[in-house]
Amino acid sequence: MFIPLHDANRLRHIDRQYVTLGIIALNVLVWLTTTVGGAGFAQAAALGLGYIPSVAYDLAVLPPELELVPAPLTYVTYAFLHGDIMHLGGNMLFLWVFGDNVEDALGHFRYLIFYLACAIAGAAFHGVVTPESQAPLIGASGAVAGVIAAYLILHPRVKLWVLAFARIPLRVPAFLALALWIGTQFFMFVVDRENQVSWAAHIGGILAGAVLVVVMRRRGVPLLDRRIVPPEAVELE
Repeated sequence: MFIPLHDANRLRHIDRQYVTLGIIALNVLVWLTTTVGGAGFAQAAALGLGYIPSVAYDLAVLPPELELVPAPLTYVTYAFLHGDIMHLGGNMLFLWVFGDNVEDALGHFRYLIFYLACAIAGAAFHGVVTPESQAPLIGASGAVAGVIAAYLILHPRVKLWVLAFARIPLRVPAFLALALWIGTQFFMFVVDRENQVSWAAHIGGILAGAVLVVVMRRRGVPLLDRRIVPPEAVELE
C-alpha cells in the first residue's frame, strides 16, 4: 500500500528515542542470530519462542527440547522474531518512522511497557481467533500496529512522506495514510482469514495502542494535534 519515509515531526520531551532504537537493534540482532544459525535453528527458535495458540491454551505441547521459555512468555518473545529480511525491514521501518514520537509522548519507560503490551494484545487476539492453531506466530507487526494507532491519535495532521505503491513519492497527512492502513487491516481480517499474515494480531495491537496511548501519555500531551494554550495567552473579560 505505502512505505513510510519521513514525518518531519520533532521530538518535544526527549533528546533521543533510546527505547525505539534499542527495540530495533534487538530485533536485528535476533534476526541475524537466527539467520546465521541456519534454517533448522531458525525453525527451532520459531517453535520455542514464537506464540503458538494451541500450546498457550494447553491444547498441545511442544517436545521438551523445544520448550525454550514458559508458554506465557511467548506472548512477548514472538515479537522479536522475523521470517526474512523483508518481514524484519518492513516492521522496523514503520517503527523507525513512527516510534520516536510515540516514545516522546509517553516517556521512555511507559513507552517500553506500551510496546510490550501491544505485542501481548496482538498475540492474545490472534489466539482468541485461532485457538487450535499449531503454527507459531512471529513478528513485531502486532506491537508496531499499536504504535501506528497511537501515532494516528497523537498526530493525525502531521505530513508524511511516503512511497505509494512502493514507487510514487507523496506528501500526505498522517490521518490519510494511517487510517487507510488501519482500515485495510480490518478489511483483510474479514475477507482473508486463510492468509499467512495474522491480521488478527494487527487488530489486537491497533486496539491496544489506541486505548493505551490515551491513558499512558505524559500529563499535558494533547491528542489529535491540538495545541496547548499557555495561561498568558488567555484573555479575560
